[in-house]
Amino acid sequence: MAARIRHIALCVNDIKATADFYAKAFGLKRTPIREGKTAWNCYMSDGEVNLALLQYKSEVGSGVPKGFVGIHHFGFQCDDLPAQQKKVEAAGAEFFYDLGEPEDEGFERKFKDPNGIVFDLNWKGWQLTRGKIKNAVGGLRPAKPTPAQKKPAPAQTKIAAAQTKLAAARKKVAKRSAVRARRNPGAKHLARVKRGK
Repeated sequence: MAARIRHIALCVNDIKATADFYAKAFGLKRTPIREGKTAWNCYMSDGEVNLALLQYKSEVGSGVPKGFVGIHHFGFQCDDLPAQQKKVEAAGAEFFYDLGEPEDEGFERKFKDPNGIVFDLNWKGWQLTRGKIKNAVGGLRPAKPTPAQKKPAPAQTKIAAAQTKLAAARKKVAKRSAVRARRNPGAKHLARVKRGK
């Protein structure tokens, strides 16, 4: 599946007033306001896209001047982070930094596009969104399918086995025909006559 935009982060001056506005105006679900290392945060969602409200304590961690309000960055959810990283870097993106550790629930790998605009890649999804993988295990991609998920359906197995037997039988007949033709050169001509050639 292609990467999906699932996260937009806004820098705000009054996180409580902003969260109240989006909850009342659009009926967005929300998390409690929490204090992080560099900013207070509140996550809101319509079920598809996560809207992160960030009230930074200073320029540390934000990369924007004090008092800036507006879109700070956005994020894509992808199914295979290493493969998606290769694509974005091949297209011209520059690795910026990892937010958290790959095993963390809120892990994001941040990049800058050719304009310097920051965007995230994440395979686990964001809080309150339908695409969020609950109890995600692993660092950079979902856990591998179990052997039961990898097994082909019984009908497919039977068809494959029948095709293998048929190919072996055809090989055997061709080999016998070649041996007979070497033993009896006239048999080759007789076989052609029987086929009408």
